[in-house]
Amino acid sequence: MGTYIATFFSHIGAVRFGRTLRALGVEHVLMPVPRRVSSSCGTCVRFTADALPPLEEPELEALYRQQDEIYQQILSNL
Repeated sequence: MGTYIATFFSHIGAVRFGRTLRALGVEHVLMPVPRRVSSSCGTCVRFTADALPPLEEPELEALYRQQDEIYQQILSNL
């Protein structure tokens, strides 16, 4: 199981992605973007999952795998 941080170009993108995760039954939380990770809108979604959910949100900026205080970028839409 992994912990992920998804950043977005807009706040509404984060909210929509959170709704998608809720519909899939994935535990998640909307929160401010950690200082070690930059973001366009300042809101991210942290979630824990065995496998990555569909990442079809057009406002998705980047996806990071979190291990303790280390964030490894695994996807970028820049």
